[in-house]
Amino acid sequence: MPPLISRSLRAATFAATLALASCVAPISYTEAPSATPTGEFQVSPLDAALRELEAGKAATDPLLASGHFVECAHLAGHQALEGEPGGLALYNHAVARLVESLDQADALPWGSSITVGTGDTTRTLRGRLESDAPALDRTYRPVDNLQFRGKYSEIHAYRSGVGAPLVAIYPDNPDYRRTLDPKLKAVPLTAVLRLEDRTNSATLELVDPLEVDRISIAGREAPLAADFSAPVSLMLADSRIDKLGLARLINPQKYSDTARLVRLQDYDKNRIPVLFVHGLQDTPATWAPMYHTLIQDPEIRKKYQFWVFSYPSGFPYPFSGSLLRKELDKVNRAFPDHPDIVIVGHSMGGIISRLMVTDADDKIWRGLFGKGPDEMRISGASSQILLDSVVFSHREDVGRAIFLAAPHRGSETAASWIGRLGSRIVRMPDFLTDARNAVVSVATADAASIMLARAPNSIDTLSPSNGFVREVNKIPIHPEIPFHSVMGDRGKGGNKDHTRPVSTDGFVAYWSSHLPGAASEKIIPSNHSAHQHPDGIAEVRRILHLHAGTKPD
Repeated sequence: MPPLISRSLRAATFAATLALASCVAPISYTEAPSATPTGEFQVSPLDAALRELEAGKAATDPLLASGHFVECAHLAGHQALEGEPGGLALYNHAVARLVESLDQADALPWGSSITVGTGDTTRTLRGRLESDAPALDRTYRPVDNLQFRGKYSEIHAYRSGVGAPLVAIYPDNPDYRRTLDPKLKAVPLTAVLRLEDRTNSATLELVDPLEVDRISIAGREAPLAADFSAPVSLMLADSRIDKLGLARLINPQKYSDTARLVRLQDYDKNRIPVLFVHGLQDTPATWAPMYHTLIQDPEIRKKYQFWVFSYPSGFPYPFSGSLLRKELDKVNRAFPDHPDIVIVGHSMGGIISRLMVTDADDKIWRGLFGKGPDEMRISGASSQILLDSVVFSHREDVGRAIFLAAPHRGSETAASWIGRLGSRIVRMPDFLTDARNAVVSVATADAASIMLARAPNSIDTLSPSNGFVREVNKIPIHPEIPFHSVMGDRGKGGNKDHTRPVSTDGFVAYWSSHLPGAASEKIIPSNHSAHQHPDGIAEVRRILHLHAGTKPD
């Protein structure tokens, strides 16, 4: 680069280049009235049902409109039982419009009954919430009104069947950090309308599709319709958490309160938690393709629940590891009976995950400073930050680990001029600078020489020459915790040692991501985004089936 270009300009150019990745939403949506599914059937047998549907859409009184939607569902349901093509689609459409109409009027009859319709079509409509549902003022969006776009909308997890898939959106929960809920909580539900001709009544019932696969309706067993990906897609689109990736890399202290573990579905003590941990300059949004693929698998859906750990990726990764341990302690207080976790980490998230299955005790500390913590006169907050980051044991609540494109032995990119330039734009928090200064003030000359002139950030701790990286790789993973490695080679192959051409995903070489003792190791033709490549996702799916003792369909 010409010397006339200043270091600050190079840093600004580097930051601007990174920012381009955050400009386009990976998933967004528009909300528009769903079209009547007339293209799916011959109209004549369903003429009466269609007239009721159009009358409902034209009505301004929500209770009158609801009566028409109930009657449409009644007529279409009978035709569906007779085998009429499109009858079920029209029934589902009418049920969705019924929920939509009553929700907009704040008239949904959960736990009560209302009168809908007029004249001969007057009915008593009762409402029944799903099993164990809280009495909350949720809002409901029919999925058929939501049109998702963007690269994370390409995989859609759903199940065809009876009922109208909904996204139920919970009211603001000021206690969401303690409950480990998303700030914006949305869950999948399915609305089913049961009609009683003899009593001229009907029941609008909500069913949790994560708990119920099939229902009995009109004397027959049928699959329950469901959309499993829409709630997470809506949360990602509304929160735009993906925009935090670069901001949290550059200024992690400003976003320190965003470090937290979040559950993507209601807690179930019988389901195994899968915890996703993202990498550098990333957010939990990066797991959307894998989540949507895995939740489509019926056995995985039945056996597992999904959590994510979100954190500012500018922090040095040993410190981020300490934040994750605190979040896991919080999980154990809230849900002490949870099954052991399968932790899945990508890139820097992989090496953070590795810390959860490693017994470091004080070995790393002694390797760095030449003496134990009790021999060094460090006190106060600095002492606790260092102890939490460097002295740790494996988590007894983690039962298996999966590492994807994890730079266990560092990345030469982090040590290159690109990495050094990127490192200089990361602003380290004052409390980490104070901790670094406290160490240097009491360390031996040799130990002090391994410390940077400033507090190390995440990019510094990805360098192969970083002291922590060297020391942690002297310690094997806990022998009772199976672990798996997935790494990319861009389809180019290459040598597995340092001999050129080196097998690499473009950022992490095989020699860095390989760990001896793995229960399995798979190289896929991927760049660094191995967690989004179909082969990488398929390998994680295989491992989850192995862990649960099930077989893929």
